[in-house]
Parts: sequence; C-alpha cells; structure tokens
Amino acid sequence: MSFTTLQGNAGTVSDIDGNVYHTVGIGTQIWMVENLKTTKYNDGTTIPLITDGTTWSNLSSPAYCWYNNDSVTYKNTYGALYNWDAIHTNKLCPLGWHIPTDSEWVVLINYVGGDTTAGGKLKEAGITHWSVPNTGATNSTYFYALPGGYRNGNLGSFVGIKDNGFWWSSSESNASESWCRIIYFSSDDIFRENIKKTSGFSVRCLKDN
Repeated sequence: MSFTTLQGNAGTVSDIDGNVYHTVGIGTQIWMVENLKTTKYNDGTTIPLITDGTTWSNLSSPAYCWYNNDSVTYKNTYGALYNWDAIHTNKLCPLGWHIPTDSEWVVLINYVGGDTTAGGKLKEAGITHWSVPNTGATNSTYFYALPGGYRNGNLGSFVGIKDNGFWWSSSESNASESWCRIIYFSSDDIFRENIKKTSGFSVRCLKDN
C-alpha cells in the first residue's frame, strides 16, 4: 500500500535547544520524524531533570529524563522521556507544533490502515535500533518510530529500550492516567492504552493546522 501525502518530506524544525528534527507529511498531518529531546520549554524555561527513581514516581509536577540516566548513549537516537505533567504545560513542542491528542493519533492510524497493521508501517525497518524480529516493520510512512522504552510510573525504573516505544497523547483518560500509543518489536499492531501520568514516555510533535 502506498500513502498519499500533501507535503511529503516537509523539511525540518528546531526546538529551543537547537535540536533539529526532520518532518514528514502523512495524509493531512505533518509529524516529526524523531522523538523529542528538548530540555527546555518553548519559552526557554528549563524542564526539571529527575534521575532518582523514587522521586520520579512520586512527582506531581513536570519532569524529563534520559533512559537509564544516560544521555550519551540514548539521547540522539531515542530522545528523552517525559512525564505527562510536562505534556500538560502545552510548552513542550516548538512554537507552531503540539503534542497530538488521542483523536489525532486515531487520524494517523486510520490513514495508514488501522490498529492491526499501523505499527509495522510506522516502525523503522531493520534491527539496528529495534530488537529481533521487529515484526512487520516496513516504515512505509517514513515515520521512523523508535523503541525508546519507558520509565515506570510506579517504580521509576527504566524498561524496554529497543523492545517497545511508548508515545504520549495530550488527552487524559481520567485524573491519574492519560492515553498513549505503544508499538512492540514482536508485533505490527499499534496499541492504545491509558497509563499512569507519572510514567516517562517518548514524545512526537504534530504541526498545528
């Protein structure tokens, strides 16, 4: 299956730290092709970096971290992990961009064929960054989904690098949880789950309409 895009590879965008992200048009949407790695909000305010697991799991305020607290190994490829309070500031993405809502994730997934195959079409192909077998991965959308793992919201531990990618939406499911999307190395599905807001997940920004 081929995908019609309005603007195809739509260029680049930079965050407040100067990190440059490639972008791609998929259907009517324009997405970042890399996971976000900014350490500041778009107004220049520094986001708190929390390394201690217990502190992380007890937070009720914005924070970010690097997987295994190791920016040298993981920053450039997999980006940062943010809790949902950082999402909720509406200042995480560059100006003119935003965290996708749950409904905007649905638009993307439906456009590329639905939940049961979208994961494979969104995942980076091969096993350089994904664990074997990276089921169904074609990256036919040029979305380059990468498995940055996550930070457990109850324990503050790091889990799943190369095995799974978790991405926040900006949509709450209840007072303590928010909707996210998950892709696994062993499936070509993409999964919708509501998970604790203290979790640390990857972020992809979507261009404002």
